[in-house]
Amino acid sequence: MSVSRRGFVAGGAVSIALAGSLDSVFMTAAGAAEGEAYGYGPLVPDPAGVLDLPKGFSYRTFSTEGDPLPGGGVVPGSHDGMAAFPGSRHDDLRLVRNHEQEDDGTKAVARPGLTYDPEAFGGTTTIHLGRDAGVLDQYVSLAGTADNCAGGVTPWGTWLTCEETDGFDGETRSHGWVFEVDPAGRRTVAEPIKPLGRFEHEAVCIDPRDDTMYLTEDADEPFGLFYRFLPRARKGGYHSYQAGGTLQAMRVPGVPDLALVREAGTVLKGVRWVDVPDPLAVRTPVREQLDGVTRSSKLEGAWWDRRRGGRAYFVASYALAEEGAAGDHAGQVWAYDPRRETLELELVFESGGRFDSPDNITVSPYGGGVILAEDGDGEQFLVGTTGKGEPFALARNALNDVEFTGVTFSPDGRTLFANRQEGPGTTFAIRGPWQRLRNR
Repeated sequence: MSVSRRGFVAGGAVSIALAGSLDSVFMTAAGAAEGEAYGYGPLVPDPAGVLDLPKGFSYRTFSTEGDPLPGGGVVPGSHDGMAAFPGSRHDDLRLVRNHEQEDDGTKAVARPGLTYDPEAFGGTTTIHLGRDAGVLDQYVSLAGTADNCAGGVTPWGTWLTCEETDGFDGETRSHGWVFEVDPAGRRTVAEPIKPLGRFEHEAVCIDPRDDTMYLTEDADEPFGLFYRFLPRARKGGYHSYQAGGTLQAMRVPGVPDLALVREAGTVLKGVRWVDVPDPLAVRTPVREQLDGVTRSSKLEGAWWDRRRGGRAYFVASYALAEEGAAGDHAGQVWAYDPRRETLELELVFESGGRFDSPDNITVSPYGGGVILAEDGDGEQFLVGTTGKGEPFALARNALNDVEFTGVTFSPDGRTLFANRQEGPGTTFAIRGPWQRLRNR
């Protein structure tokens, strides 16, 4: 499908530049090609009725909600954000996975030193995998946190797990924080990183050149913000963000709501950052402290892309005018370039198209695209994009209509891990001919 190059932004004047190549952007809309001619080809129905994949791909499931844990207890529920880390040998790795539970579900239960608030049901599970994704060990690596939705990896090899809440009835400690989890299990402390602010955190990604962090907020009334954190400690390492820094919110002149931008390939110039007066939100929620900043409905996943000098990818899952947004869309993927202070709309899903409501995101090591986990209506897909920005179905949840979460590649790039959040929650290890990616 051809893409307009007008760079139109409804409702406001803004400095705009357009992508240099028309092939670098793509918009999905009703009637758009479904992508079987590119990507990895059409999906093949799974005889087991669990996960449809392209020809040549296979999967295995493990760490399902309710499975017994070797040290006692069971695997918690509501599998969500996740990342993979190298193990101690050449053929093993560790997954750290979130559990998006607040005060119900299959509770995450850990030893006392790893429990923050005993009344909260969320947390993280660490899974030690060997050759061919066989489970060597798994355990709850953080407990007593709430609504652990997404997060992000640090340059020093730890997982930051984000609470998508600002509190709940019955809590014994405050919530709405980010926690750091050591995949090796030696240094984790069940204490929040308070300098990163207290709000409805969704995901983070980090620029490895200076450890600047970018954070998304999934909230409404008013809508959430896109933040950056400038750390005081310039030599990153475990607990380094505890040393403090400056939390700021993004302001794009003339764009109060990202839903105003409708053309894939639009580049917004002159991004600015505004200091947050009270990151701890002692009296007023962080997003209500600021005027004149840029907001968005349903800010979701984030991932750092090392290509092209480094950019922060982040996702806006959807926007509805009837819910107060400046326009309608079924998903946006943005890329922020800190060197140029520009924000580019890489991908738009239009209402009525095949795909909708992207959530978690990871950058693919194959072909220059991304992998998105859908959290939309009806069928749920893992959506890939080619290096030219063309979306295609990589996998389909054949069991139920529950969302995918936690997309992440293994350190060697051979395996894509993802979760089905519920019904029950389980983790997939997907392998196949990744190098076979076809552009149109």
